[in-house]
Amino acid sequence: MNWLNEDWVIAPAGGVTGQAFVAQSRGEKIFIKRNSSPFLAVLSAEGIVPKLLWTKRLENGDVITAQKWLNGRNLKAEEMKSERVAKLLKRIHSSEPLVSMLARLGKKPLTPKTIVDGLAAEAEPWVWTEDIRAALRFLERTHAAVDGTEKAVCHTDMNHNNWLLGEDGELYLVDWDHAVIADPALDLGMVLHWYVEESLWEEWLSDYGWPLSDSVRLRMYWYALARTLSFLLWNRVRERHDEARFYEKELARLMRYGESRFKRMHPDG
Repeated sequence: MNWLNEDWVIAPAGGVTGQAFVAQSRGEKIFIKRNSSPFLAVLSAEGIVPKLLWTKRLENGDVITAQKWLNGRNLKAEEMKSERVAKLLKRIHSSEPLVSMLARLGKKPLTPKTIVDGLAAEAEPWVWTEDIRAALRFLERTHAAVDGTEKAVCHTDMNHNNWLLGEDGELYLVDWDHAVIADPALDLGMVLHWYVEESLWEEWLSDYGWPLSDSVRLRMYWYALARTLSFLLWNRVRERHDEARFYEKELARLMRYGESRFKRMHPDG
């Protein structure tokens, strides 16, 4: 990892990919990532991630990027209910430069049908449970009902640990490796179903700029179910047992909610 001069000490920053590092030298600290997408430059310009300082291509073809180190903290789960989370997501979902850049990078809009087909292919029989089968049946049966025309850049992982609050009070959303062009309900469904009591949804969505209609409810539920199922399958296949158990509980909770709220559309109802 001879990326910087010998004055810098580089250490892993954690994460699943092993591509992130912290570099320190004489009191200065920066965040380094290997083979980040060019999308990072637009995110930095839009003020969505900490400032991009420089990009360097190595002799082996790898590209490393350096970002300003953010002195701050992750959001707590209860802070995901805040108006500022809704406002930042709206700004992200309304950004034309973000959509244009992802499109130039070859990203095609992600449709519910594409998601269903991908999940069905990923859900190898040896990891199936009855909840997984039921969730797939519901997603397959209802995908046409949620296939709207509104598309935006979506982050796809609304875990509160991806939200960083700087000491200066600025809020950032990081870890954009899996960004897609899709229905904004993909991100919104995860925030509301994972973090916000249903009694507060109308107020939260008002801060975002959407009404809480029956259509929005179904779209958010559909995407929350799909993403939870995707995280569950990813962890089960890799035998990450603690994480898989967490998403198994989340999937069961969402299925119970769906059976109550969308009983007429549920394949087993």
